Amino acid sequence: MYDIAAHGFHCLGIPMLLSEPGSGYGDDDSAPPGAKKPAKRRPYQRHPGDRARETMTRMHYAVRTIDAYIGWMVRFWDFHHRQEPAELGAEHVIAFLNYLAVQRKVSASTQNQALAALLFLYRHVLELDLPWFDTLERAKRPKRLPVVMTRDEVDAVLDRLHGVVLLMANLFYGAGLRLTACCRLRVMDIDFETNQITVRRGKGGVDRVTILPKSVKRELRAHLDAMQTQHLRDIAEGAGWVELPDAYASKSPRAGREWRWQWVFPATRTYLHEPTGQRRRHHLHQTTIQRAMGRAVREAAITKQAGCHTLRHSFATHLLEDGVNPRIIQKLMGHKNLATTMIYMHVTDKTFSGVRSPLDRKRRPGGSRREVVDGEDDDDV
Repeated sequence: MYDIAAHGFHCLGIPMLLSEPGSGYGDDDSAPPGAKKPAKRRPYQRHPGDRARETMTRMHYAVRTIDAYIGWMVRFWDFHHRQEPAELGAEHVIAFLNYLAVQRKVSASTQNQALAALLFLYRHVLELDLPWFDTLERAKRPKRLPVVMTRDEVDAVLDRLHGVVLLMANLFYGAGLRLTACCRLRVMDIDFETNQITVRRGKGGVDRVTILPKSVKRELRAHLDAMQTQHLRDIAEGAGWVELPDAYASKSPRAGREWRWQWVFPATRTYLHEPTGQRRRHHLHQTTIQRAMGRAVREAAITKQAGCHTLRHSFATHLLEDGVNPRIIQKLMGHKNLATTMIYMHVTDKTFSGVRSPLDRKRRPGGSRREVVDGEDDDDV
């Protein structure tokens, strides 16, 4: 998260002044004879960085998007030696984007995110209607295939995980959950009767429903029983509160201590929420799972660039291999477009299952060819 004050980001096109420099006398003070008349005070102007954050929050932007956008605004401002953004033109924006692509070698998606942040800065923060912004070309994103592990590789990774991390990894692979969505699961989102998990405010702020693997129900019930015991102990110690979405805390002040609102995977320590004075417990941090997952991939000697999200990719790919309708997989994954789901067709084991390379028909010393049987070494031919 970028701290605007730490970067000295006192302006994003608007100087932040409380008053003009003058003699020190107020407008209503009686100045001595011959003294210079004080300059007229300007009205206080809010911090533009705060304006950007408030505007994005009002428009219900995700927290990560807000932090990323403000970060790009700071970089753009620093790149042009902290000039007023309102005085910069299209050539300055293009120069910054070229710098990112040529010198920093960022990806096309990162470059487009920077452009989107600057577009938000000019249109919504500085409130400038600049027609040249519509003429800027976005970087073309290359088509890439998702990294998918085989079933044996998934088993090898899961065998090297333990405890809560193993339970969460089972939900990545067994329910197709994203890391953030899994961390933000609440007790009310788990339905053991219908074997369903409700993902609330997922990517794009959309709710969806996915399957609850039957094989993890026993472990998940035991985990929730332990967490409920911990929650009761927190309440006895004056804690037991949890963060609630939007303004629900003002509508139901006691809901923050109810069991159904608690995180499924809470953090090990509590913290003090200073505005309310409540002792709360946040959900488990994402880096905890990411580090454990990376360690398990290395121990399993898997050379693929695999991580937590790879288990989600493997979930969709293996369902396609099992013959599940792509429309159903689309709903489980939360994809808006079926074409996104069909990308996994290119990485299934059955894509080239009936294709044999012409090199596998080895040439005999006499000139004839014989086929190489699967598992046979070249030296055996």
